[in-house]
Amino acid sequence: MTQPRNFSMAGAVDLGARQAAAKRSQQASEQQGAGEGAGFGSGFVFDVTDATFNTDVVARSQAAPVIVDLWAEWCEPCKQLGPVLERLANEAGGDWLLAKVDVDANPQLGAALQVQSIPMVVAMIGGQIVDGFLGALPEAQVRQWINQILQVADQLGMPARVRAEAPAGAPREADTEQATDGAPGPAAAGADRGGLPGASGGPAELLGDARFEAAQEAMDSGDLDAAAGALGEVLADSPDHPVARAWLAQVDLIRRVNSYDHAKVQRVAKEKPDDPEAQIQAADVDLATGQIEASFDRLLGAFQRTAGDDRNRVRVHLLELFEVLPPRDPRVAKARAKLSSMLF
Repeated sequence: MTQPRNFSMAGAVDLGARQAAAKRSQQASEQQGAGEGAGFGSGFVFDVTDATFNTDVVARSQAAPVIVDLWAEWCEPCKQLGPVLERLANEAGGDWLLAKVDVDANPQLGAALQVQSIPMVVAMIGGQIVDGFLGALPEAQVRQWINQILQVADQLGMPARVRAEAPAGAPREADTEQATDGAPGPAAAGADRGGLPGASGGPAELLGDARFEAAQEAMDSGDLDAAAGALGEVLADSPDHPVARAWLAQVDLIRRVNSYDHAKVQRVAKEKPDDPEAQIQAADVDLATGQIEASFDRLLGAFQRTAGDDRNRVRVHLLELFEVLPPRDPRVAKARAKLSSMLF
């Protein structure tokens, strides 16, 4: 969900809209305090402001996934999606929580969460954003996405039966000290899931599998082959393990890029636009250096210019690069749509 670095949500909001939104937020807070409304009175759905985001969302996400719905009064798709999310949150009964953010009233949050269009929905677990989507999806797709978020929460040591018992906003005992079986709670890891698996403070301890810890230790020591081996063992037992797949895709990318002469790769790619290997290597370097859309666009262009085995090779590599990012990352969705249009 990237945006131009000089983009400012505050600059796009007029004062009248801001005042009206603030009034709506105040009214909603008063209703919530009075216990009115099936959604907001339940405690599973609540309004969040610039000032309360850390306590209401970041802190609560240590005990249960928090799904953040970014909306505005003028947004018609928001009015379609919002009630669906609220109903599902109440049905879940605390298995996950729904935080509502009026972007007109809270421009700082809009900027911090890199809002480009609304409705925008992101999921936060353990203080980190793990996935998101844009637009008013049908209820069936929303349910499917939420189920994926809950699967990630389970993989990260936040089982549903524990989440359902935890009061909203209250830290669990496992968050502040080790559980009786010796497994640390989410807060113990202090992980940034947006980083690479070997980064300092990674989430290996959170996943409850010694092989993840071995993979992270191998990354810390620079032994990428050992890291790949440990993750491969996890995938041998659980081929669809979402975290293991993402980590291995990142490890494989780093291994490849470390073997390249970056200057040469870029030069050859420019000289040979129709050479699939040259474009594949350049796309790896692009992605590893944070140029995500450029990486995808490079391979989409190569796919369009090639045929036969070369074309299929480019397609397969592009799909492998998609694995590095969350499946619902807008940049992945955009590139997938372009690829599909070229295929059909």
